Amino acid sequence: MQTTDLTNCDREPIHIPGSIQPHGCLLACDAQASSVLRHSANAAAFLGLTDPINGQRLEELVGDQITHDLRNALSMAPEASRPAVLTHVQINGAYFDICAHSFRGHVILEFERSMGISEPLQLARELIGRIKDIKDINSLIKASARLVRGVLGYDRVMIYRFDADGSGKVISEAKRADLESFLGQYFPASDIPQQARKLYMQNPIRIISDASGERVRLVPELDASGEPLDLSFAHLRSVSPIHLEYLRNMGVGASMSISLMMNGELWGLIACHHYSPKTLGLSQRIAAEIFGEFLSLELLALRQSLRLNLSNQTRQSLDRFLHLASHHTDVEELFRESLADFKDLIECDGIGLWMNGQWSSIGTTPPAADIEPLMHFLSSVSEGQIWASHTLSSAFPPADAYHQAVSGVLAIPFSQIPRDYLVFFRKERLQTLNWAGNPDKSYTTGPLGDRLTPRKSFAIWKETVHRQSNAWSDIHREIAAGIRSVTVETVLRHNEIMQDERQKSDVRQRILNEELNHRVKNILAVIKSLVGAPARLEQSLSDYVATLKGRIQALSHAHDQVIRGSGTGQLQDLLKAELGPYHHDTTAIHMDGPMVILDSRAYAVMALVIHELSTNAAKYGALSRPGGTLRVSWTWTDQGDCTLVWQETGGPFVEQPYRRGFGSALIDRSIPYDLGGQSSVRFEPTGLVAELVIPSQFLSGFRQADSKANNNAFSTDASPMSVIDKTLPLLLVEDQMLIAMDVEMMLSDAGFEKIMTAGSAPSALAQLKNTKPAFAVLDINLGNHTSVAVAEELRRLGIPFIFATGYAEGSVVPESFNDVPVVNKPYESDRLLAAITARLNTPSLS
Repeated sequence: MQTTDLTNCDREPIHIPGSIQPHGCLLACDAQASSVLRHSANAAAFLGLTDPINGQRLEELVGDQITHDLRNALSMAPEASRPAVLTHVQINGAYFDICAHSFRGHVILEFERSMGISEPLQLARELIGRIKDIKDINSLIKASARLVRGVLGYDRVMIYRFDADGSGKVISEAKRADLESFLGQYFPASDIPQQARKLYMQNPIRIISDASGERVRLVPELDASGEPLDLSFAHLRSVSPIHLEYLRNMGVGASMSISLMMNGELWGLIACHHYSPKTLGLSQRIAAEIFGEFLSLELLALRQSLRLNLSNQTRQSLDRFLHLASHHTDVEELFRESLADFKDLIECDGIGLWMNGQWSSIGTTPPAADIEPLMHFLSSVSEGQIWASHTLSSAFPPADAYHQAVSGVLAIPFSQIPRDYLVFFRKERLQTLNWAGNPDKSYTTGPLGDRLTPRKSFAIWKETVHRQSNAWSDIHREIAAGIRSVTVETVLRHNEIMQDERQKSDVRQRILNEELNHRVKNILAVIKSLVGAPARLEQSLSDYVATLKGRIQALSHAHDQVIRGSGTGQLQDLLKAELGPYHHDTTAIHMDGPMVILDSRAYAVMALVIHELSTNAAKYGALSRPGGTLRVSWTWTDQGDCTLVWQETGGPFVEQPYRRGFGSALIDRSIPYDLGGQSSVRFEPTGLVAELVIPSQFLSGFRQADSKANNNAFSTDASPMSVIDKTLPLLLVEDQMLIAMDVEMMLSDAGFEKIMTAGSAPSALAQLKNTKPAFAVLDINLGNHTSVAVAEELRRLGIPFIFATGYAEGSVVPESFNDVPVVNKPYESDRLLAAITARLNTPSLS
């Protein structure tokens, strides 16, 4: 028997283990699901069957109706990665959940005991609803770990992100209070071998119910031709003994992983650990799978949004450089003065300029005596193109002498004849890490030794990344290409005759804008091609994809028009572009109004709003049937604002919709929120009428108002909350788990560092015996009892508090607490924080 260790785990055939986990059983049938060819050794006992099983017709084992339902379900689930599912079906007096998939000539049926009929889509909707409005990647990742742990009940939930070299880092963690933290720790690529990564990409969910459980063998393990059964897509597939040893060394009894995919690649995992055996029901797994796919899509969208913003910021910075260059006669002085601005464009530890044999630098760079040999090396390898490496000493051995200060280099030559360079530097990766905890303290030795533990993994990772910096990403290389375009143009321009310099500068500026415009549109095209998965369960896939693609196309058009219009665009051109596809002989479209020029921000907002109005009119309104009429008119107001009226007639009879979708919300909120304007939509029986007001500060054209621009409706003044000590502990008493998690996020976002949570009055009173909080928020109604007893104890201890209730004020609060403020549920962050602030700043109310 071969010893299992990290030197051979990459060769382990984990997809054909010949066994399954013990929390279910398996039947393998022929391709028509007619007769059973193999079964797990526990199938007879698990399903209440009698031997023999192999060779029996499936109907004889599970019944005609279940067999019929399974075959129908399989016909609707052609992909093995999306198994057919039957829930809560009765076999021999017991209830089971069944997963079925076809793969390599077999139909594989997996049975596990039903945990009761539940609705996975509702659970998934609740999970998704808690994160769908988060627009910051770090906040999204942090909230997702807390949410998965709160809903699924694992002792520890980590979000693990892979780097370009296959290693990974724990970037978010929610855990039981008594467990040590893995947050911020790194693990080598060998911890997840290649064949395991492939299966993670094929199967978005992987469950291990008992890390110490016995394997259940397949009967027979090999067929008549000597072939094992491929269990690549079976969730019951038994687990590699190497991985089980890894888990047991950490004391982990059960685990689950949710794959996070991005651009067809494995971006990361949601890794769940439990310190005793735990089996997750089928409904919960389906909900977790849907949540993982939605989180992947949200992360992709936010990353692309950041990338788009970074591209725009780079363009603006390079525009400023070009403007400065047009008034500068000394190119070398210009570059030296601009080093700090260039450094801000690409994440680095230092930057240097080698020009005409002279060196200037900012930040961490190689020693001065080593600069000239490095520049000669760059000339020999760059061939006039951008050259980058995150392991400089492996390509240039003399750099080993200063590998801690510089391990990464990105060099931008100024011409095809390598001579002058702008060079970005990065430190060795180990010198730039910010640890969330001390990784040297993590499970130094497990029950089976220290061979497979986080501590040992961390030591291996440190060895593999020695003399390496963080790798240069694609976006960094794109920015470098933009810098090179600008710097080369600048050098060439200052070598030309200065006659007609302004005209030549304008030409180059347009060329640069076209190039950057092309790159930004490429980013938008990537987003457009990757949104082909439904984010809302009640919407069909085709409608979802068509709607999102239309919105992204509208943004792409807006960006293109703004670029071609030197940062602005005409309202009339936007209307023509959006309504043009719907203009035909059977309907009438009338547009009337003066010339109105929108700046880039207003143009992007109006592109989305008009796109929504246009598509709604074409699907459901005046443009959806012959004889319909659309009138769009716009005028200037006395204050210099622009009022646009959209009026539909002659279409279908219109009724007020029962619910408002994303498109309706976009029309209602975009202009007021993004521009500070006004937006109203009326559903008249004769047709939809929309009135939009765009503020003057975003407009130019016929005239400009003399009055001051509207004040920003969102005040940024510091509130009294800023003077409160956020390190003070807070007690939250709330019996609904998801609501409690929402409030925790609100308080955490406000800066409070320690939040104690109790789901009942006895639990809260028990915590008060050990810890004295500085403040408390009490849900007055806790299901079958109230929090009055907690309020009385807080008053006795002199601790300030407020009540929260979903009922009318005063209806359930005792008269003795009439002086205590009441916050109505559902919670709103501003109101809650204002109530806490007022209470803490009024110490006499206790």
